[in-house]
Amino acid sequence: MAQVLEFKLPDLGEGLTEAEIVRWLVEVGDVVAIDQPVVEVETAKAMVEVPCPYGGVVTARFGEEGTELPVGAPLLTVAVGAAEGSSGSAPSPSPSSASSSLSSSPSPSSGSGTESSGGSGNVLVGYGTGAPAARRRRIRPDRLDRAVAEAPVSVAPVVAAPVAEVLVAEVPVHEGPVPVVSPLVRRLARQHDIDLRRLAGSGPDGLILRADVDRAIRTAEETAAATARVQAPVAAVVAAPNGVAAASDAERIPLRGVRGAVADKLSRSRTEIPDATCWVDADATELMAVRAAMNAATGPSAGPKVSVLALLARICTAALARFPELNATVDTAAREIVRLPGVHLGFAAQTERGLVVPVVRDAHTRNAESIGAEIARLTELARTGKLSPAQLTGGTFTLNNYGVFGVDGSTPIINHPEAAMLGVGRIMPKPWVHQGELAVRQVVQLSLTFDHRVCDGGTAGGFLRYVADCVEQPAVLLRTL
Repeated sequence: MAQVLEFKLPDLGEGLTEAEIVRWLVEVGDVVAIDQPVVEVETAKAMVEVPCPYGGVVTARFGEEGTELPVGAPLLTVAVGAAEGSSGSAPSPSPSSASSSLSSSPSPSSGSGTESSGGSGNVLVGYGTGAPAARRRRIRPDRLDRAVAEAPVSVAPVVAAPVAEVLVAEVPVHEGPVPVVSPLVRRLARQHDIDLRRLAGSGPDGLILRADVDRAIRTAEETAAATARVQAPVAAVVAAPNGVAAASDAERIPLRGVRGAVADKLSRSRTEIPDATCWVDADATELMAVRAAMNAATGPSAGPKVSVLALLARICTAALARFPELNATVDTAAREIVRLPGVHLGFAAQTERGLVVPVVRDAHTRNAESIGAEIARLTELARTGKLSPAQLTGGTFTLNNYGVFGVDGSTPIINHPEAAMLGVGRIMPKPWVHQGELAVRQVVQLSLTFDHRVCDGGTAGGFLRYVADCVEQPAVLLRTL
């Protein structure tokens, strides 16, 4: 007899509390194996495939593509044991153990029944057990209906709460604590003046989810819009929620996923960090010649091609060794500057999903060739959307090569909670006085944005001057090799 087990969105780590469904990898009626990826979700850190800890027939999916779900919300239900009774060609995979499925297992209160041992330890792809995914098979609807009908555990249908449930006039005020778990839900409600005590939660035991708050916001906006149409039917411009005038046909793009995370981080940086920027032009002709010589080497001296970004990254680690004040962060609660022992170098990478900053771990222990290889590896993962949250966090200093966009200079925003960022413009031929004569040289503009709390201008200027000296005379680096 089949059991219907509910698989909830697991804890994705790094303090993430919600994820957006990007793409379903299975359909209702598909047969899935233990640890088979069933959905692709996007968090504020990365895009990941979520494996299901159960093997059986998918009986329901919760949420359409583009829907945001909080951690712990139901993703899908699986009829475990249904395939064996309905398809004689192949045995059904064994059900997953609740104790070994970690945070992705249903809680005892979820009503999923008792499960046998031998299940999954997988939470995200690449962790825990790694059983190969079985080929998808589709169960005929009549067999699926029979398998689900035999299941002793009932699953509530997915029904969107009617708008009336979120109207203030229809719901009594909660007495006692408000049933909200996610701090994001509370913040969203505060931003839109939604009284959580008057909302009826659609989650387990009346838990108020983000979807409930979103419905309340939409209802309030629709009511306000209807009132505005009655009062001013010929108005060509409506007011946006934040008070900014916007055309009535303006496109609204939600700030969520990577774009939302970037917006939050940049806003926090501008709010908390008193930053300053200094810049200098440098003659990069010798650096480009050294790189060309490295890449042209043959025989025992030959090796992988070294990029300009890798050389600049190696220069940064040498400069941070001389000026450790900039490899730091500020603990605002303790009112302390925390100087960090190792350099985890972030580099800005523009992808189709937006700006991301992968981190080269222990960059201070690597040479230019090793740094270049790691930058190339992380860049490829960024382009394919396969960077893990761990590869996007923990940086101590960031290198931003905006010269690839064909611009000379910029005043970048510090990657909070770091203390500094080096910006590099395009390298291009310009008139330059070299050895007392006017010549055409390869010139680059370097800019350093730094947190003025961790150091004064003298330290920042010294750091930038050392970087420029290494660019102009790469032999300077030989002192530290």
